[in-house]
Amino acid sequence: MAHDLLSTFLRWMQTVSPALSRPSFSRALVVACGWILTTGAHAVTAALVATGVAARRHHAAFHRFFSRGTWSPDEFGRLIFLSILRLLVPGDAVIDLVLDDTLTPHKGPKIHGLGSHLDPVHSTRGRRFFLFGHVWVVLSVVVHVPFSRRPWALPVLFRLYRTKKECARRRSRYRKKTELAREMLDVLSGWACERRIRISMDSAYSNRTVVGGQPSRVVIVGALHSDAALSAEPAAQSGRGRRRVRGERLPSPRQLCKDRRQPWRRTEVFIYGQRRTIYYKTQCAQWYSVTGKDLVRVVVVRVDHGKQDFRAFFSTDISMSPEAIIETYAGRWATETLFYDLKQELGFADARSRTRAAVERTAPFVGYVYSLLVLWFADDTWRSPLAEPPTRPWYRTKEGHSFADIVRCAQRVLPLLDFSDPLRSVADLQKKAGSRARAGPTGDRLAA
Repeated sequence: MAHDLLSTFLRWMQTVSPALSRPSFSRALVVACGWILTTGAHAVTAALVATGVAARRHHAAFHRFFSRGTWSPDEFGRLIFLSILRLLVPGDAVIDLVLDDTLTPHKGPKIHGLGSHLDPVHSTRGRRFFLFGHVWVVLSVVVHVPFSRRPWALPVLFRLYRTKKECARRRSRYRKKTELAREMLDVLSGWACERRIRISMDSAYSNRTVVGGQPSRVVIVGALHSDAALSAEPAAQSGRGRRRVRGERLPSPRQLCKDRRQPWRRTEVFIYGQRRTIYYKTQCAQWYSVTGKDLVRVVVVRVDHGKQDFRAFFSTDISMSPEAIIETYAGRWATETLFYDLKQELGFADARSRTRAAVERTAPFVGYVYSLLVLWFADDTWRSPLAEPPTRPWYRTKEGHSFADIVRCAQRVLPLLDFSDPLRSVADLQKKAGSRARAGPTGDRLAA
């Protein structure tokens, strides 16, 4: 059984093999498996120790895989994106995406891209905290997996944000987070061909750079500023003269919230794993500074607890119902869970790469290992007895599997791999899977 799971794991790892040469794929396989097997601080050298390769091969070849290799992280992302669509997103379904960024603390001289960034976790309205480190803008596919009730975010594209000060010191062009985000959206839109895409994002990315000029098949769902300037669609004009592009001014989200002439509507939505009753107001309006003449649907939700009185959201698809807009935006929380799991379970912030190529490849590589692990687990691995989480009688509310359970399952399976020659081990497992397929129906799925 463990060999079957290992064979399936290697088959999923081969998803990215078209982007690599044969020797590079061998090194990538060793580093990926070692990264999963590492239980302390993660690093390339720690991965070699975990696999036992450190005693047989020099570590420089594996460092060069990141610092001098010719492979492209975007090509990794494209291959994984297509695999996600084949396994988890039906051909007629909308592709749900989430856009966000995360801070990974680092210290040390001569580290590419290092800068001082606002720490959103520890900062408050009264006091702001800053950390030295890297900020990664991440675009992920939001999917529903058979082993969990909550949505999961699988990263497919990464961009490193660099501060103005760091860019000036390196004499390179400064690019805002929103510019990096738009670049990633354009890249993924090309991968998706003509399929419909729906992207959720917070207010930091809800601006003209990211939202404006998107094709009709790309729907943006995001948070709206409380004082956003909204206007009605211009009325038809008769006679000569230039036609108006903006209509009469409409209430901003804050004004709409306080307007007693428009009553609150009541509905139920399924967000954050439970069904909740909410009160909302909605209107269709132009958000000219961001979307130009195109209309957006604005939804203002009443908040009965905390310091905020309301939250405002928008969708570039005015046919979306308020319930769908709220549920889509709530699915953005999957990226917060993603960042937590990446940092806690896979050491996303642990690597101490210094050169530009190594820095811009190591963190995305870890993110792609995360996506491949989830795909492997969703491919019926979760049904295996080896995937069962440890028994905790005091923990009776757990439903489904967590990413820690996925890593634990992989750590039970991967020691069976011969890391001295992983490609030979891959070939041997493929032969065994083929012989089982010819012997009977039990090997059909592995041979497919």
